[in-house]
Formats: sequence, C-alpha cells, structure tokens
Amino acid sequence: MRVLITGGAGFIGSHLAERALRDGWRVTVLDNLSTGRRENLASLGVDFVEGDICDETLVRPLVAQCDLVCHLAAAVGVPVILGDVLGALRSNVRGTEVVLEAAAARGARVCVASSSEVYGRSDRLPFREDDPSLLGPTRVPRWSYAAAKIVDEHLALAYHAQRGLPASIVRYFNAYGPRANLTGYASVVAVMMAQALHGEPITVYGDGSQTRCFTYVADMAEGTWRAATLDAANGGVFNLGRSVETRIIDLAHLIQRETGSTSPIVCVPYEQTFGADFQDVPRRLPDVSRAGDVLGFEAAVSLEQGLRLTMAWHRDNAAVGPVSAA
Repeated sequence: MRVLITGGAGFIGSHLAERALRDGWRVTVLDNLSTGRRENLASLGVDFVEGDICDETLVRPLVAQCDLVCHLAAAVGVPVILGDVLGALRSNVRGTEVVLEAAAARGARVCVASSSEVYGRSDRLPFREDDPSLLGPTRVPRWSYAAAKIVDEHLALAYHAQRGLPASIVRYFNAYGPRANLTGYASVVAVMMAQALHGEPITVYGDGSQTRCFTYVADMAEGTWRAATLDAANGGVFNLGRSVETRIIDLAHLIQRETGSTSPIVCVPYEQTFGADFQDVPRRLPDVSRAGDVLGFEAAVSLEQGLRLTMAWHRDNAAVGPVSAA
C-alpha cells in the first residue's frame, strides 16, 4: 500500500509520514518546500517530489500510483495569509480541488486536513463538528483562510456524496512540537520557545487572556492516520485536539519556567503587528467525543510533557540567531 502525503515535508506532514511507515506503508511526499524542509524527511526512506499541488500534470500521475492521499499541503498561519491572500486562496482551494479530482479518477481514499479556524468567532463551546461557522467580514483578510478551509471541506464531502470518493476530514487544534519551521508558519509554542532559548522577549499578543488547546504533533499524526485509514471514518469530519484550555499568558510563563529563561514576557497590541482590522478568537475548545467514539483517539501527551520534548528538539536543532514573532 502506498500513501501520498501532500505537504509531507512540513511540520505535521513529516510526523504523519513516520506514522505511515510504522504501519508498513510506502510513502510518497509532495511538497513545494515553501515551509517544509527536506531535513524533516532525512533517513525516513520516503520518495520525495518537489512541486506545487496546483500542478495537475504533476499531481495526477502521483495520485494514480497511490491507494491513499493525505492532503496537508496548504498556506497556513496568519502572517503567511496576510502576506499573500490571493496566493493562499489559490493554494488552499484550487490545490485541494486538483487533489480531490485526481483521487476520484484513481479511486484512492483521501483525508483532508482542515482547521479549527472553520468555527470562526463562534462562542458555542465546545466546538462540535456539526456546529455552524461564524466568520468575520470579508474585508478582513484573516478570515480568507477559514473560508478556504470551509470550501475545502465542502469539496471533499461533495466528492464523497456525488462521486463516491472515500474521504474524511480532520480539523486541527493548535499543533505544536518538533520540526515547526520558524521561517514560515510556526505555532505560538515554537515562537515563544525559540525566543526564550535565545534570550529574547517572549511575545504575547493582546493581554494573553485568549485560550487555546495545544496538541502535541505525534498525537495529531496518530489521529490523522486513524481518520485516513479506518473504515468507520469514511465520510466523517473529526476534531483533533486536546480539550484542555491554556491561556496564552500562562503558556508564556510555562515556557519561561521550563526553559529556565530570563527573557521578559512582553504584551504587544494586535494592531501593532497585524493591523487595525485584525480580529482574534477569545477561546478555542474542541469537543473530541466523535474522534474518541469513531477513531478511538485521545491526545495522550500533556502540555508539560510536550513542551519538554519540544524544548529538547529546539536545543538540538533550532537555528541560531534572532527570532521574529509570528
């Protein structure tokens, strides 16, 4: 059995490649290396292809050789989206359409990676997979990412319903861990940890009262692999996350303590970095009961454990030099 992982040289994608290999699958990775890195795949023994998921002439023959496609390739992260809204929309919508069409032609199963961003500004907590989305106005570019992921999900479910494509969808809630790329998208954990280890101010946007549910990347890869391969997951949408909320200001203090850093914690107004129209989401809390019931999934790594594992990786692998807040 062979799986194609788009975005497989990236943060979550490379961990997913490891997970697939453990089950004896052959792995092909397609990545344009905009944020992914070849080093993430070193010694894994995967077939690597550098290229764009919007390139139909490249994607179709790759998918034709595979039994399963895990589609993780995307433009992601607020700075990336705000820096090139048109490019991000093209990659995140057109790229998904190309992958799904190729999979339908092959009859290959697909798992599409989505995001907790699809819930937008909803205050119906915890977020359940069938809850409605509540996005901000279209003049605010940050919501373009959520809108694109919603379209991706509609496309996958339409291919499933109308073309019989075996498909599942996973919604990620704040993954962190080894291999996050600080030069592109990086989780708040990666940025704060790098700042702490370099002795730079640890940046907190706003007053830090906003909460997130941080999920270690190995747990995220496990949940994704189950959603991609279990028969019961076909046609389903699944929240993947650890349903324990952490305030961002508390995360900063925890990282400061775990790293033994003397870096000060500095609160920065959103508008100073993201502009006057930026809108944040106060809380993100997933209901993960469906993933538990159908996939047998439960995030196993605590935040404290995950931070220690991430810190060890950063000390051994993170590039030296100043870090910019993402």
